[in-house]
Amino acid sequence: MDGHAEDAGRVYQSSRDQHISEYHYHGSDDPGSTGPDSVRRPAVGRAPVVLRDRAEVLDRLRASVAEAKGSGGQVFVLHGMGGCGKTAVAHAFFQFATEAGGRVGLWVNASDRASLRSGMLAVAADRGATDGELLAARNGLRPGADLVWEHLDRSAEPWLLVLDNADDPEILGEGSWLRTSPGGIVVVTTRRAAARWWPGAELQHIGVLPREDAARVLCDLAPQSGTLQQASAIADRLGRLPLALTLAGGFLSHQVLDPWTMDAYGRHLDEEGERVDLIDQGADLLSDADPRHLVGRTWQLTLDAFEARGLPEAVTLLRLLARFASEPLPLTLLNRPEISGVLTRARTETALRALLDQSLTELVNVGVRCVQSHGVLLDSVASATPSDSLTQLNSTACRLLDAAIPQLPDAGPEDPQLRLLSPHAIALLQRAATSATMADLVGIATRLATALHRTGDYLSAWETAHSAVSLSEHMLGSEHRLVLAARSRSGRALFRLGRYAEAEPLLRQVRSDQERLFGAHDPDTLDSSHGLQLVLGNCGKKAEALSLLQATIAGRESALGPAHPLTLRSRASLLTMLSTAELEKEGNSALLSLPSECERHLGPEHTVTLGARHNHAWALYVLGRFGEADEEIRLVADTYERRFGPDYPIALSAQQLYARIQDGLGHFEAAVGLMNDVVERRTNSLGADHPFTAASRKVLAELKENRRTAP
Repeated sequence: MDGHAEDAGRVYQSSRDQHISEYHYHGSDDPGSTGPDSVRRPAVGRAPVVLRDRAEVLDRLRASVAEAKGSGGQVFVLHGMGGCGKTAVAHAFFQFATEAGGRVGLWVNASDRASLRSGMLAVAADRGATDGELLAARNGLRPGADLVWEHLDRSAEPWLLVLDNADDPEILGEGSWLRTSPGGIVVVTTRRAAARWWPGAELQHIGVLPREDAARVLCDLAPQSGTLQQASAIADRLGRLPLALTLAGGFLSHQVLDPWTMDAYGRHLDEEGERVDLIDQGADLLSDADPRHLVGRTWQLTLDAFEARGLPEAVTLLRLLARFASEPLPLTLLNRPEISGVLTRARTETALRALLDQSLTELVNVGVRCVQSHGVLLDSVASATPSDSLTQLNSTACRLLDAAIPQLPDAGPEDPQLRLLSPHAIALLQRAATSATMADLVGIATRLATALHRTGDYLSAWETAHSAVSLSEHMLGSEHRLVLAARSRSGRALFRLGRYAEAEPLLRQVRSDQERLFGAHDPDTLDSSHGLQLVLGNCGKKAEALSLLQATIAGRESALGPAHPLTLRSRASLLTMLSTAELEKEGNSALLSLPSECERHLGPEHTVTLGARHNHAWALYVLGRFGEADEEIRLVADTYERRFGPDYPIALSAQQLYARIQDGLGHFEAAVGLMNDVVERRTNSLGADHPFTAASRKVLAELKENRRTAP
């Protein structure tokens, strides 16, 4: 009975030589019975050459070493999205605490139950737990967490315990593995940002790097590949994410046969579909764990966990977000019934909270409440999205964007939400895979550009329309109706930006193509005609502008009817084009009653009615009927300022006319004061060189001259 087995040995027992029982010892399959090779060394991959930025967080952590000597234990939670460098910060603090702070450093992988349990029991062993105590804990005969913390509390040496990759706080809570102790400091790295998971802990957010520090990371790793300025450009393309920067630097530093410059690397990053794969090429292919597609795997583990826990809607929502840009996305866009194409609206809140909790997206307030996700994350999620779900995701994103834009854009004050939608419209155009989806998106982008134009945001309007054209031509063709409409809207925005030399040939070409393809009285042709006559009139080509405007009016009356808002708008434009003699002609007398006609058809507050009154006031001014003009423009100017604000372009135009009328009435000081304000506001909003600003300066000079020469 004294026999024992070792390794693959056997023990035989007999009872009265009648029965033989054989026992095999092959070791345990329980992962909790084995521990990590070491808890004294951080289980990290490639440590940064130099830890850039993070000074504020590290200062706070280092200060805790001194504080802990007399004030008891502390828990710090370093939280942030995957790949942002939480482990690198913890590693730097670990080195400080063990080398300069004289502490025992203990490092545990807390990514799953087995690793956490075996690592924490290894900590207990390091702090003096006996084999019997450890065996009892492993076999479930005594609480493992209690054993660990008893020995940490009794430790004769101060210590630092790092719980790395604790992205599932429930694991820590199940066995009460996370506690405090007077003898040590605990640092947790996690993606879980919600404070409810970490009661009593001090939370430290770890985000992406500042631009200069991000560039220096690349230069640290690949100093021969380019300058700091070139590295800055690459860092911007990578969203300044430490993981992506490290992989990119690794790629650049390991090219032997054909070394790449940073400029070459940047060009390849810009190529559609290459970004994530190119970044991942910087991983070390000889490491034990296959690091290929490391960027994608950084978040795939979390997505797999969502699926396993019955939260597939979180995965779906992240894939939907990956169809948009990495810019702030208004929350209202996600709170629409159109999202039901991929996700029930009732579960959107739950899905969003899950993403926020895992630091896969964050809430930002830029005047509008938004969510924002990192560009590299979105690229990696997009590249891993199953192809059979792309059509539904794209169409849902398209419908959500469509619903967020007014169906009939009207003039109004600046709308910050509209401007936020522009990069997302462009991102969807870049991802459109079919001509049908592309055509829908071009129409939506053009309507967005129109809405931006009518709020006075002409630059965003031009960028949106111009991008719609450049991204759709290859698929739809340059003569597609929607492409031409987007190009026309681009020309209208160029005019408002004061870029007349670009706007005129563009609108001429578009109008010519539309007339050839669709006819002279087609609504799109007439819309381009109206825009072109505005440019011609401001370029001094009055006769051509008047002729084109008259043809536009005739075409709109024929195609749309005399009471249509666009017809009335073109007719109102005539009031600003006619001379005194032309206005006094018998045939044009009805034109002076146009505001009443607009009011009858559209109502007194309609934008076209207000525009007609504005232009009517100009006609009265031209006719020398200053008293009537003064009454009309006061009403218009007050309404514009109330509805749109004092800096709105047409509000300033009305004030400029008001100043002219005051001058006509002999109120010279008032006229100059009004024009001084117009010039200042136009300089601030449009710039000193804009033609509208130059025109206002000219009017101001004339008014000052009139005041000087007045009797």
